[in-house]
Amino acid sequence: MGALAGQAVALLDVEQVVIRGQLTLGVLVSAGGDPETLQEVVEQAMASIGFDVRVEIGVDPGSRSPSSHAVVLLGSPVTATAFSAVAAKLASQGGNIDSIRGIADYPLTGLELMVSVAGRGGVAADAALRKGLAQVAAKHSVDIAVERGGLARRAKRLIVFDVDSTLIQGEVIEMLAAHAGREAEVAAVTEAAMRGELDFAQSLHERVKALAGLDAGVLDEVATSLQLTPGARTTIRTLHRLGFHCGLVSGGFRQVIDGLAHELELDFVRANTLEIVDGKLTGRVVGEIVDRMGKADALRSFADQVGVPMEQTIAVGDGANDIDMLSVAGLGIAFNAKPALREVADATLNHPFLDGVLFILGVSRDEIEAADAADGVYRRVPLG
Repeated sequence: MGALAGQAVALLDVEQVVIRGQLTLGVLVSAGGDPETLQEVVEQAMASIGFDVRVEIGVDPGSRSPSSHAVVLLGSPVTATAFSAVAAKLASQGGNIDSIRGIADYPLTGLELMVSVAGRGGVAADAALRKGLAQVAAKHSVDIAVERGGLARRAKRLIVFDVDSTLIQGEVIEMLAAHAGREAEVAAVTEAAMRGELDFAQSLHERVKALAGLDAGVLDEVATSLQLTPGARTTIRTLHRLGFHCGLVSGGFRQVIDGLAHELELDFVRANTLEIVDGKLTGRVVGEIVDRMGKADALRSFADQVGVPMEQTIAVGDGANDIDMLSVAGLGIAFNAKPALREVADATLNHPFLDGVLFILGVSRDEIEAADAADGVYRRVPLG
């Protein structure tokens, strides 16, 4: 810059990247004087400090337009073969990788590719791009998320999580059924419902019948035994820092998850309510059933309460009863999900770490850990 200062140039663009201590700096200038003199001055200045330099004269300044898509690649590991396949698939669909940055080294390796795809302005074209990359993901055991670039990606303001097998590990109703000695029976019905083979409301009533006669104290026992999915606390803590409204939408039961929602300082909870008479579960639910359609309605209701348009919402779930909710959300993320849900989701996560949601949103592990360190809560749990 000192060399350029003596040549009365105007800066048009500057880009810099440092990779493992190696600096690469690009400067685009408009020069009013002799460009060859400028070139000589710059080359001499850089040679004096041991820098390699290349000067091009007459470069078209062009215009910089934002990338059309953000593609996030997650894996453990991400192999060169997988990355090569992603690049080849993007090229085959007319895509150009504008920039690449590492966004995570724990608990997954994460790479964010900003991509420009010519002529990819429609929903159908986006679906084709996602489908092509989904095939690569399945073949190479990585997760690939595709989002529209630009401001829309940064505008998300509300997120809701399914609870069972998403925010927490396991299914609450099966934990309750274990106390009644009917866990296997209930688990079989749950699995069929999650695959979309049974109507959720009907299956819920059948499973709840198995709980009839249980002491209501069992609800507290199960509530205290819930285990969060790895990365859940980090994810919600980070989303709160970013100003997100966070909530739960569950086909499970308020009496079990309310305490967890309070602990995590969540803004919304919508779930079913078990009927209790004389301190015993009756085997029935009361009030409106939170089923597949009810989950989507809950997301719309939460968004309306806080004045967030639906395109700025995110839904995360794992089963067929989450299909409507993920379909109406601005971004639907299938987390270790059944095939029926993966088919309609905008992004899929097949690794057991919920903080992958943050990486999809473009939040880096370095940013997360810097904020945690500032708050005195930084730690990395060894991966088994």
